[in-house]
Amino acid sequence: MFARLLATAMLIAVPVAAQEAAPAPAPAAPPKLIVTISVDQFSTDLFAAYRTYFTGGLARLARGVVFSGYQSHAATETCPGHSTILTGSRPSRTGIVANDWVDLKTAREDTTIYCAEDERVAGSTSEKYTVSPVHLLVPTLGDRMKAATPATRVVSVAGKDRAAVMMGGKTADQTWWWGGKGFVTYTGTAEAPIVTRANAAIAAQIAKAQPALELPDYCKPRDAAVSAGSRTVGTGRFAREAGDTRAFRASPEMDGATLALAAAFFEEMQLGRGAATDVLIVGASATDYVGHGYGTEGTEMCLQLTSLDRDLGAFFDVLDRSGVDYQVVLTADHGGHDLPERNVLHGIPDAARAQTGLSSKPMSDKVAAALKLGDRRLLWGGNFGDIYIDPKLAPKLRAKVLAEAVAQYRAHPQVAAVFTGAEIMATQSPSGPPESWTLIQRVRASYHPDRSGDFYVALKPRVTPIPVPGGAVATHGSVWDYDRRVPILFWRKGVTPFNQPNGVETADILPTLASVVGLKIDPAEIDGRCLDLDASAANSCH
Repeated sequence: MFARLLATAMLIAVPVAAQEAAPAPAPAAPPKLIVTISVDQFSTDLFAAYRTYFTGGLARLARGVVFSGYQSHAATETCPGHSTILTGSRPSRTGIVANDWVDLKTAREDTTIYCAEDERVAGSTSEKYTVSPVHLLVPTLGDRMKAATPATRVVSVAGKDRAAVMMGGKTADQTWWWGGKGFVTYTGTAEAPIVTRANAAIAAQIAKAQPALELPDYCKPRDAAVSAGSRTVGTGRFAREAGDTRAFRASPEMDGATLALAAAFFEEMQLGRGAATDVLIVGASATDYVGHGYGTEGTEMCLQLTSLDRDLGAFFDVLDRSGVDYQVVLTADHGGHDLPERNVLHGIPDAARAQTGLSSKPMSDKVAAALKLGDRRLLWGGNFGDIYIDPKLAPKLRAKVLAEAVAQYRAHPQVAAVFTGAEIMATQSPSGPPESWTLIQRVRASYHPDRSGDFYVALKPRVTPIPVPGGAVATHGSVWDYDRRVPILFWRKGVTPFNQPNGVETADILPTLASVVGLKIDPAEIDGRCLDLDASAANSCH
């Protein structure tokens, strides 16, 4: 997939597989290229389950420096997670508290704010939005490097706009994401010729039917049908009808196309071959679509990770042939949780779907009835996470609504904890091992007083906040470690490998890479710390 698309898009020949170069001493000078890869919903559990089967790019990274990482905050969603990877900061500082939040004071009718939109643009809504990095409150690695050395070039390519924007930042030279039928960029920006060629190659690929993928032997034990509502999952092999763009997006083909475009930019712009260190960012989004649509334990995920491993290997082959000295880091924006129906089959009898009464509207009705307020809408939000109270209420009534709402949620059998905004803000920002943080510390790491809710609801572990399975059968977003734990993998030619099982944060990636390239950052500006990548007594953190 990767080789075919890349060859068509760039009009060059790409071998299907090349051997990794023999180990060489680690270079003493800073690398010429920083490559950051985020695999959406690539949990530590998935990495561990398939690590012995990887033979391509993920195998190479597994032979580098392997950290046990955490998206340490509570809001384990795509936008907050991507905002931590190259900023060194948690969502409480980046301002990206969720994929969407509620602004009941906004002048527009749509009170939902999408994390990567500019709602000030006329006609923009949370569903049909104008993509923008305006909500990101802190600079990214690329922003900082370009400010220090203007010759630095930054390219960000992803399957989702929020991934490309939150990692690329506000000053990236190229920011591209999948727009449904091809890769697109910010409104008013001309399409780069390399993207035109890539989109043509992808369109030709989509126009052809995709036969079912061959199942490797290690995937065959996972080939078992599971019923989830009206759907059956667990046995899919990504057969696709010609022209089906939705099936293309939720398949290994999507990541192959994203990596092909990133490699095309690498060659077209001669990244890593200029006067300054460049940054190439890739957001591989298909694993998340597969996880939502099929869960994490069937043939679908097995084939997805098998293909991603192979396509990453081909991507690294392109970089290797250039001779550019590059530093790679791969991580994820969050983990994921399998569908409860399969969890029950696999020995977890308390796995369940959230009850419909947990949603903010029925809970609002219960609060209004208890306080004899008629049918007035009092609460907004989902069935967990940030819940918002009508800001137009008089202070005394607002306090009564808050107290009653908190009591109603705390009494629900599927709720683990409820924290008010005042309780959260009174909690000191957490420090120390992220695996040891309390629930309210995890919530504090996500909480921004201007955007977060009036109170926060944490569901009990193993409760999936999808009451009725449909297009999505499984999800993430909880305070629990299956959604927080992600691998953090560093690789550079000549690296001495080691595994570090003690927990670190994705916010540690920025200061680590900054040290690698010699970029000075005030520790007070970020939440992360530099990770020592040197296995010897020497220290790579300067």
